[in-house]
Amino acid sequence: MLIGLVLLVFILVATVVYWLIPYSPLKAKFNRDMKTCIQRSSQAKGILTDRDVQVLPAPVQHYLKTCGYMGRSKSSYMRIDFEKANFKLSLEKPMIHIGYSQMNFVQKPDRAAFIAASMHGIPFQGYDSFRDGKGSMRGVLAKAIPLFNERGADMDQACLVTFLSESLLIPDAAIQSYITWEEVDHTHAKATIAYCGVRAHGIFTFSEDGELCSFTTDNRTYTSMNGTRQQVRWSVLFSDYQTRNGMKQPSRLQAIWHVPEGDILYFDSSNFHIRRF
Repeated sequence: MLIGLVLLVFILVATVVYWLIPYSPLKAKFNRDMKTCIQRSSQAKGILTDRDVQVLPAPVQHYLKTCGYMGRSKSSYMRIDFEKANFKLSLEKPMIHIGYSQMNFVQKPDRAAFIAASMHGIPFQGYDSFRDGKGSMRGVLAKAIPLFNERGADMDQACLVTFLSESLLIPDAAIQSYITWEEVDHTHAKATIAYCGVRAHGIFTFSEDGELCSFTTDNRTYTSMNGTRQQVRWSVLFSDYQTRNGMKQPSRLQAIWHVPEGDILYFDSSNFHIRRF
């Protein structure tokens, strides 16, 4: 009896210590993968010129010029770090705070994001990625217990369209051959991204002043808490523009699922930092 109790206490203490130490196998994989992506990404050269963007729709060109991207050094990749972003898993669930880091690359539409949160005091971590035409989404509890590992054609398309939604935050991606553009009117542009046999598209909306307001697509599949899957509209909102280092940038990013039961604002952050390299 005593031996069993001691063993139980030891297991509990070891588990808590494991939660508290900074090492995480999933975070280590994220760091290794990003190091590989950086190494295989050639260094961008030159500055973004009118000639580079002349084939883009008028509202996209207006955005790039209004927000101060023109005449600046080109970038090979960007990193966005979110602190205490608000996040929810479903319509019924409350918002929780998460840490969220992502990297988007230009030469190839590679993207990866790492999420760290706590669920009832237990660490939760997630890793989304799109590399070489394949998308995946993994989640683990207590750093080791697998919760989900989604792959397949739906995930490939979802990850690629997510990259597309963020392409105007690093405009060098918007002028790559894997994205084609079509002007809808003076405040809307349609973009289609195609890579390694995967295709997705969406609509960018701009204000009269040239600010990027939103991106909307039907190319993502929503999975409810009971496991049912349905393809519904998905939107990203960009707002509260501020001038930083001579560029106008959104200081608030939100993501919304437009499900039949009602809109789910599942990601909302006004505390993030964008770096381009």
